[in-house]
Amino acid sequence: MNAETLLMFTLSCDRAYLFAHPERRLTAEEESRYEAALAERSRGVPAQYITGHQEFWGMDLIVSPAVLIPRPETEHVVETVLELRASGDGPQASAQQGKDLPDARRPTPDARIVDVGTGSGCIALALAKELPHAEIHATDISPAALEIARANAARHQLDKRIRFHQADLLEGLSGNFDIVVSNPPYVGESEEDTVQLEVRKFEPRSAVFAGPTGTEVIERLIPQAHAALRPGGWLIMEISGTIVDRVGQLLQEWDDVQVTTDLQSIPRVVRARKRA
Repeated sequence: MNAETLLMFTLSCDRAYLFAHPERRLTAEEESRYEAALAERSRGVPAQYITGHQEFWGMDLIVSPAVLIPRPETEHVVETVLELRASGDGPQASAQQGKDLPDARRPTPDARIVDVGTGSGCIALALAKELPHAEIHATDISPAALEIARANAARHQLDKRIRFHQADLLEGLSGNFDIVVSNPPYVGESEEDTVQLEVRKFEPRSAVFAGPTGTEVIERLIPQAHAALRPGGWLIMEISGTIVDRVGQLLQEWDDVQVTTDLQSIPRVVRARKRA
């Protein structure tokens, strides 16, 4: 599959073209580019960094080693926001984009959402796409990551919908948000040997590892989110099974704490409501 992806990248074509033209021969220049891409992949560079692209929520996103590669599991975070919206606990949306979600209500004006540690901007862009009447903010401490996120917003014509901020988590942002959402670093340094080599070697370490236990960033984010949320507002975070118990302890002062598992039955998303 990687070889096929790199071949499509080399030829700037899709899979249908490859199957429709099995007789197609590479030019000398194309062969050189393909071999260079294969060499990069053979030393462990993720295919997404070689091609510069990754799909998320039906959108083709630009990625680089400055940002974490968006993964399908993170779509559960977006789905959680939309489920809250459908139940009347969050901002409303009119677009479904093919997702199997309940019928949408009319968008609620002035709903405020902030994506903390936006990276490529994948969560913020998906929410801006689905919630056209929401006010979307996105933060990241990395200027390089914000450059990628802004580029992705512009190429999907969502740049006027998202306000980007260079910030350490929520520092410096005014409050009264309806939802704080984040895919924070949540892997502990003690788990490093269990992480795929290409992730450890090539993806930004600060976006993967939170510290010795894996909850260091979340321990800072929870009180900041509590201060930034309106009463009854929601905090939604991606997590892992190794930290789920500790995160539950950190959220003891919150209401309606619920953990959602992914398709492999691994705890993946936690939601919690700020007490009114």
